[in-house]
Amino acid sequence: MKKIRIILVKSPIDRPERQKLTLKALGLNKMNSSKEVEATPQILGMVRKVEHMVKVEEI
Repeated sequence: MKKIRIILVKSPIDRPERQKLTLKALGLNKMNSSKEVEATPQILGMVRKVEHMVKVEEI
């Protein structure tokens, strides 16, 4: 399975609670924090929900 790197580029302040919880589940807490994860359908769905706040790179 391929891996992706997810980087938080926008602040979750003034965002719906659901989006904040999605970022927390992805392991993104602070600005410019990044996480390398497997590109499973569950992870890709979570990324799609917060795609306006994150940057995704393939590894």
